[in-house]
Amino acid sequence: MTKFRGTGVAIITPFNDDLSVDHNALVNLVDYNIKNGTDYIVISGTTGESVTITKDEKKQIIDTVISANDGRVPLVLGVGGNNTSQVIAEINTTDLSQIDAILSVSPYYNKPTQEGIYQHFKAISEVSPIDIILYNVPGRTSSNMLPETTFRLARDFQNIIAVKEAGNNVAQYLALLKNKPNDFLVISGDDDLALGVVLAGGAGVISVIGQALPKQFSKMIRLGLEGKAKEAYQIHFNLMDMTSLIFSENNPAGIKAVLESLHLAKSNVRLPLVSATDHLKEKIKQALASMD
Repeated sequence: MTKFRGTGVAIITPFNDDLSVDHNALVNLVDYNIKNGTDYIVISGTTGESVTITKDEKKQIIDTVISANDGRVPLVLGVGGNNTSQVIAEINTTDLSQIDAILSVSPYYNKPTQEGIYQHFKAISEVSPIDIILYNVPGRTSSNMLPETTFRLARDFQNIIAVKEAGNNVAQYLALLKNKPNDFLVISGDDDLALGVVLAGGAGVISVIGQALPKQFSKMIRLGLEGKAKEAYQIHFNLMDMTSLIFSENNPAGIKAVLESLHLAKSNVRLPLVSATDHLKEKIKQALASMD
């Protein structure tokens, strides 16, 4: 499980002006991240606009990332939803031979009880041929997977190896880190809290801003894992303004605006999301210019 220690990035899905998938930009973005220190790549997560990607597009995106990666870093695939049988069907019909783990979001909209969340992931665990990273993001799901439910799943199912916690809740992070099984990973899903989580015993991060600034961000996380807090916080402070900016309107519009400024991808998003405003794009350009 050391393959999921460090910096993972929730990679965007780049779009052309006609909103078709820009596979050339995706290849370049994968290569840029690997060459600049990213430890693993997450395909088709929230930042990848997974909810507006068709089934055929998702397969093509997976194939493109696998080809561009060429076995260099581990790959994680987002496979989740609020229809348990549909998630199971997707797992059963997807070629996962080149994928190292599934990232599966806690069910949204339905607002299940903790027992419902447990039974959902139990059913997924029983069919998954590869490891599973749980994904708790209550700001999007309207349902918080409590640490006790996470621990119960970790204890009961060997292929549930980690949780990506993205509740922006320091107390919940600390509860997870304090009581987790020894071999279970707590991965930050909050860029602004990632360093503190790592210094407290977390395994790393699945980052949004990291894909635009992988050299700086991955170095910060490596320093955190080594316990070098002073050096790591110097980088954290340098990244703070940009990290805040990319979430000020919506994700992934913010990170796509950064990537456009870096000439890595266009800023196009699919409805119901809208592209970053000109005001935000200008603030991002200024922040990039002022970074060390």
